[in-house]
Amino acid sequence: MKTLENKQTVLKYFETHDTKYLSEDTVFINMNTNELTIGREAVGNMLNYMYHVAFEAHAEITNTIICDDKAVLEANFKGKHIGEFAGIPATHKDVNVPLCVTYDIEDGFIKVARVYMLSSVLEQQLAS
Repeated sequence: MKTLENKQTVLKYFETHDTKYLSEDTVFINMNTNELTIGREAVGNMLNYMYHVAFEAHAEITNTIICDDKAVLEANFKGKHIGEFAGIPATHKDVNVPLCVTYDIEDGFIKVARVYMLSSVLEQQLAS
């Protein structure tokens, strides 16, 4: 039962990025910078910025693995650079960046996410 509930939570989150699937004290860790985003609201703001303010983007899912209390998402972050990002003004360039996120799931909510995004690939695409 726990595996099914966790799988449903993660799949719904993958589809919607709705923060109701995150624990109140969720932690997202940018593994490139070790930057922490803590709390449901802060993570929601960060995701909104990435997917709707700095970029008009989506995660094109290529692979998922979901177990009792862990999940892995492999995807491509795809979209257009429409706003300032990392000091770079909008270039309106298309981006396609490999993305992997590992999740810890607790009591039917995503508790921790470790985000692996190839920032060097993103920077190269914005520069070229």
